[in-house]
Amino acid sequence: MGRPWNDWFHCNGNTYGTWLRGSELGYRERHHRRHVEGDYKSPPHPEKDHPLRQRSKRSMRKPAVYLTDEQTHMGGVAMVHRLLKLEIELLALTANAYHFHLLGRFPDHRPRYYVGLAKQYASFLLTHADSLMAPVWAKRCRCLPIADRKHQTNVYQYILDHDDKGACYV
Repeated sequence: MGRPWNDWFHCNGNTYGTWLRGSELGYRERHHRRHVEGDYKSPPHPEKDHPLRQRSKRSMRKPAVYLTDEQTHMGGVAMVHRLLKLEIELLALTANAYHFHLLGRFPDHRPRYYVGLAKQYASFLLTHADSLMAPVWAKRCRCLPIADRKHQTNVYQYILDHDDKGACYV
């Protein structure tokens, strides 16, 4: 991970089971252990990784989690509340039924730790309020350092552009 500009990071994550290895939408192996052709813009052939996709589905402990509009709102607000309470400066957070994006300043360069705490808090509220089974969120999240002011404004606009798919909270 490179050095972030002014401690800013772009983080995104998914709900449990919504982006599996072998996905028809394209996917990446953790740490790029294996090269995978295609991505979400030009996905691989649907039958190419069918066995891998089936193995990923069989290994799941429960069905994939897709949040309703109310759950999305509750989860997004809970994440914002927890991050602000942890004194993390947020510019934007957007969530929809299956993933979230956020742009925040993490002075100690541990964004995954703080986002994990926010996901934990949101998960707690969602499992108690809406009777969802844990886990709500997939493990980990992707945190990319912001390179400069132009990169920050581009990421900010990218996150706001997701508003048509969910709700923008900050």
